[in-house]
Amino acid sequence: MIRIAETKHSPMTAKNKLTHLDETGRADMVDVGGKPFSERLARAAGAVLMQPATLALIREGNIKKGDVLNTARIAGVMAAKRTADLIPLCHPLPVNKIGLKLAYNEAESAIEIQATVKTTGRTGVEMEALTAVSVAALTIYDMAKAVDRGMRITEIRLLEKRGGASGDYQAEA
Repeated sequence: MIRIAETKHSPMTAKNKLTHLDETGRADMVDVGGKPFSERLARAAGAVLMQPATLALIREGNIKKGDVLNTARIAGVMAAKRTADLIPLCHPLPVNKIGLKLAYNEAESAIEIQATVKTTGRTGVEMEALTAVSVAALTIYDMAKAVDRGMRITEIRLLEKRGGASGDYQAEA
């Protein structure tokens, strides 16, 4: 039988306060109502590593489920728009732009994914960009798993964030 452990909550101090925890340490959605609207952008990336033969099948359009890259691109856009439905404490945001770029990396036998999300809002779109990359990668896996169950989804990360009170972020190269 599986035993479910009780969650212990400890009071947070100003020094270690996480924005999605209340003063008792419980999960809490941040109130962004008083924050000003600003232009915001986030870029995220990831990759799906696979056998060279799988990459060739995808590139040549020979995967039986259809056009892998276009389907993954659409899935990433749809996922970014639904991020608040997937991640409990994310705010639903109107997005101005969602762009996905998918590229073949022959040397690594991979498909590289990059998502850019823009909004004019009170909170950032980092989670939307990361969600877009994640779901695009899962879609690639789903469409090609019949020929390569050993594919690996990897390197999902935030590359850049612009706008908002916390300032800009640029990942190291």
